[in-house]
Amino acid sequence: MRNTRQNGFSLLEMLVALIVFSVGLLGISGLQTLSKQANYEAVQRTSATQIAYGLLEDMRVNGDAMNIYLANAGLGGGSISAEPSPNCSGASVCNAAQKAAHDLWFWEQMLDGNFETSGGVGAGGLVVPTLCISGPAGGGAGVYRVAIAWRGSASINNSVNIACGSGTGNYGTDNEFRRILEIPTFIDPTI
Repeated sequence: MRNTRQNGFSLLEMLVALIVFSVGLLGISGLQTLSKQANYEAVQRTSATQIAYGLLEDMRVNGDAMNIYLANAGLGGGSISAEPSPNCSGASVCNAAQKAAHDLWFWEQMLDGNFETSGGVGAGGLVVPTLCISGPAGGGAGVYRVAIAWRGSASINNSVNIACGSGTGNYGTDNEFRRILEIPTFIDPTI
């Protein structure tokens, strides 16, 4: 009597297994891409938060120059390129206006990523950033807001009603690529 029972996989079973395995690998690849995109967005938001809080603390410390911070409320894209003199570090002595000018230059460099370079070009910072400062006219006591806008990697429905960076064309026709962070705080320059 002859044994007609077959052992092993048939070619059709191998092809089905290969297709299922390939679909799984494509799913993992897509998930990895989405994960990298979300991580990059999180890094951008973290950088914006650190810059906003840092600038607000500099403003709080240098309350005598609030009007200078407010007058230079539109930072980003290399708007302040040359470091002011004196540079307010080490033994150099600065008045309130000089400190404010240096603070604004420093945070401009942070926005544009000029402290991290690759081939002489800023490699850190935010993508197409805009920083806006608002507060009481004349720099008195009140609520000051630092808003930072930057370009995200994916289109979203942006219903935020903050003007910073809006209408520049840097964030899409309807600001669909604009990411924005606004931090308000109360500052009394007389304290």
